[in-house]
Amino acid sequence: MKNAIRLVAASALLASAGAVFAQNGAAVAVAAEPRNVVQLSAAGLVEVQQDVLVITLTASKDAPTLAVAQTQLKQALDAALTEAKASAQAGQMDVTTGSFSLSPRYSKDQKIVGWQGQAELTLQGRDFARITTVAGKLQTMAVSNVMFTLSRESRAKAESEAQSQAIEQFKSRAGELSKAFGFAGYGLREVSVSGQGVGVTLMGMVERSKMASFASAPVPVQPGREQVSISVSGTVQMR
Repeated sequence: MKNAIRLVAASALLASAGAVFAQNGAAVAVAAEPRNVVQLSAAGLVEVQQDVLVITLTASKDAPTLAVAQTQLKQALDAALTEAKASAQAGQMDVTTGSFSLSPRYSKDQKIVGWQGQAELTLQGRDFARITTVAGKLQTMAVSNVMFTLSRESRAKAESEAQSQAIEQFKSRAGELSKAFGFAGYGLREVSVSGQGVGVTLMGMVERSKMASFASAPVPVQPGREQVSISVSGTVQMR
């Protein structure tokens, strides 16, 4: 009987000690929670001249049979590709083929009455004069889209400048807030960096009525400017 009483008493003591430890642990956890933490965000923005021109040319064919449509489309693409590659230069004017598609044309009673196809060729690079001249000379394909973008080098440089701006702005705001709240400084807790570039398309899909004016003459183009932005967000602890 005495042993049983001692066992019960020991169990009660252990339970009490466990409760005390749990309370102390909770108190430590509460005490360890960060205080005087603020969340900030800043952004850097750099505007640069677009230095890469991208011209897409398209050939469209309509024929009574699949074989004829495919042959005509291939001939048009081969002729344009051969002529364009003769003036190609890495970085200045790169020549690539795009989509090559064929699809049936149906009558009202859902019977195949013909085939239509489309092929694309893209001229891209920094030599605007070379690209526009070649695009105007390709007789078997017509310009369907013109746009500008940034080269990898220009984008990397702009992103670096925008990132420096964003970081300096973030640090400045953190210091100003800490001082305004009566603190001597701050410590960086978490930070994330994200970027975004917005391109400008000069010309969308060109109307077929205007495509003929590009034949045998350089395509008129004018590059725009592109904004490259970098955002920095995070938390700091004032102290």
